[in-house]
Amino acid sequence: MGLTRRRGALAARFGAGAIAVLAGLWLAGSGDSPLGGAAWAQGAVSAKHGLWETRCETPPGASAKQCALVQSVVDQDRPNITLVVIALKTADRKSRLLRVITPLGVLLPAGLSLRVDKEDLGRMNFVRCLPNGCVAEVFLDDKLLGKLESGAQVTFVLFETPEEGVGVPTSLAGFKDGFEALP
Repeated sequence: MGLTRRRGALAARFGAGAIAVLAGLWLAGSGDSPLGGAAWAQGAVSAKHGLWETRCETPPGASAKQCALVQSVVDQDRPNITLVVIALKTADRKSRLLRVITPLGVLLPAGLSLRVDKEDLGRMNFVRCLPNGCVAEVFLDDKLLGKLESGAQVTFVLFETPEEGVGVPTSLAGFKDGFEALP
């Protein structure tokens, strides 16, 4: 199943509105906390870069719009496993974040493993669970951002049990151009 069909399967499972709501979580990165105030808004698609979409919105009370790079992915072998991957620069432009929304039912203490191509880059910690999924997040330092920009595929490995890791491959085609284009 191609990634275009995966995106369609995600829309069929959650509905297009729910995907927009999940993707809207990127607006929440503007406070002191990595998740800020958990704003739930729909950002309009302003550009496409490969399988990545740039979504932008002006948060309430903000003077400028905030944009994020978003990709929705459904695992080929397990259609019940869906991810929304969000890369953004915080509203204060001081930090960059990689945020992944996973389905409920993941094993939270195990975190979410991150692998670019065949290189294991560690784990992302879960920071919060919401009614539609759990959020793992990591700051994008220069090294990790460079790996994502030069890689072909990132694989997120989530755990449903301590013994069972499920890898969800995600294309990085267009990531570099999309992230560099973020305001």
